[in-house]
Amino acid sequence: MRAVVASEPGGPEVLTITELPDLTPGPGEVLIEVAAAGLNRADLLQRQGFYPPPPGASDVIGMEASGTIAAVGAGVDTWQVGDEVCALLAGGGYASQVVVPAGQVMPVPAGVSLVDAAALPEVACTVWSNVFMVGALQPSESFLVHGGAGGIGTMAIQLAHQLGSRVFITAGTPEKRALCATLGADVVIDYREETFEDVITDLTDHRGVDVILDNMGAKYLARNVSALADSGRLVIIGLQGGSRAELDINALMRKRAAVIGTTLRSRPVEGKSAICASVVENVWPLVAAGDVKPIIDVVLPFDQAADAHRRMEAGEHSGKILLRL
Repeated sequence: MRAVVASEPGGPEVLTITELPDLTPGPGEVLIEVAAAGLNRADLLQRQGFYPPPPGASDVIGMEASGTIAAVGAGVDTWQVGDEVCALLAGGGYASQVVVPAGQVMPVPAGVSLVDAAALPEVACTVWSNVFMVGALQPSESFLVHGGAGGIGTMAIQLAHQLGSRVFITAGTPEKRALCATLGADVVIDYREETFEDVITDLTDHRGVDVILDNMGAKYLARNVSALADSGRLVIIGLQGGSRAELDINALMRKRAAVIGTTLRSRPVEGKSAICASVVENVWPLVAAGDVKPIIDVVLPFDQAADAHRRMEAGEHSGKILLRL
């Protein structure tokens, strides 16, 4: 099989295409002939040597892919050869083949092309599990997502809007804020010119928001807590702004609020399979109805993986970047 590998930790230029032995599914696994793979910020960290795959996972970069099932392992009766699917991966997506536990495989939603389906697994599972399963966002509540125009943000806006929640977002350019508004954001905040917690305070009569989905970590910790409502939930899924910060526990206690840190990639197969099943049950019908859609920035050929990484690092993209085989 062909795969994109990092020859050594470094910049996008270390990504090269190589040939690796073909894969065979083990018990409970399926083999997918990959049509496309989605990029995620974790891919950049892995390329740089900062985010190794979980034990037992492929060293090949890539946490989501779509394609056609080419073989099934022993004990798999939920999938058949020829099924068109997308999958949540612990690694291995930047390749012409990938082996994945059967529970982490999902059907391509009706109305979505096989290539475009590669944009869905990571963002749908991340948003659904963190905003709704962990954060327990309710229709009567308000929601803030940072980086609203990214892959996670565009999915979070759509799902929260469909639920009936009031949606706040931060984004850095007029074009990105306009996109977020078209997807259902009620309040768009220019984080370069505005202080998001002050805007939220003003527009909620000092109440704050009920749930925050944060990819910044340390840099926004105190500001996020300030923006929370009583009994609010701050769910941290990224560390773009660092991993260490001082927390005013008294401020958190006065609000009876919660700070929750979560990851998806390192969860056990059973946990990720349960999330995938919940996504298929709750999110896929919205996608099939056209109420929620994958937002795709660009689809690049497989051999332009380095260019795809450069585009993500530059922050030029809105929505997902895909690699097509």
